[in-house]
Amino acid sequence: MISFLRGTVVELLPMRLVIEVAGVGYDVNIPLSTYDKLPQPGQMAKVLTHLQVREDAHVLFGFATAEERDLFHLLVNNVSGIGPKLALAVLNGIAPVAFRGAVVAGDIAGLSKLKGVGKKTAERIIVELRDKVGVSAAWEAASAAQALSPAEQHVNDAVLALISLGYKQVDAHKVVRALHEKTPGATVEQLIKDALKAM
Repeated sequence: MISFLRGTVVELLPMRLVIEVAGVGYDVNIPLSTYDKLPQPGQMAKVLTHLQVREDAHVLFGFATAEERDLFHLLVNNVSGIGPKLALAVLNGIAPVAFRGAVVAGDIAGLSKLKGVGKKTAERIIVELRDKVGVSAAWEAASAAQALSPAEQHVNDAVLALISLGYKQVDAHKVVRALHEKTPGATVEQLIKDALKAM
């Protein structure tokens, strides 16, 4: 298994990288997000890789960050019907943090807009990955999408605390949101305390 390549960028195109390592030129398929992060030809670069072994070829996929590669592995290894090419297309269409948020939120419409992902595949992604992407994914996505006000951050922190105590995300969000509307200036601790009483 090739875990990463470090060498000189020979050729760089939006979906393809040729990188020379110790005199060998490796042809690597990359997502657009990786293309944006790589240096121009002639410069040194390191790419994390995934090697797909097929009967007719060995195909390398490269990623600038561990987060991108983790999402790729998550799709290829856990969702039936998704191979490396489709996983790469998903990475081209959405940032990993937004993807995790969409999965946790059950956003079928949003996921089915991605190239190559229809409604059925979007449903499969949500069913098969919801438990694997982590309970904080939706809140990460919300924070990344917009800078939260201190009050909104309190709501998020309180919900995450309740989830970590074993409460369902939907229930925790509903209770904390209702409490926040009643007492907008409440601290995180107060919101958690009142939510525990209410639940």
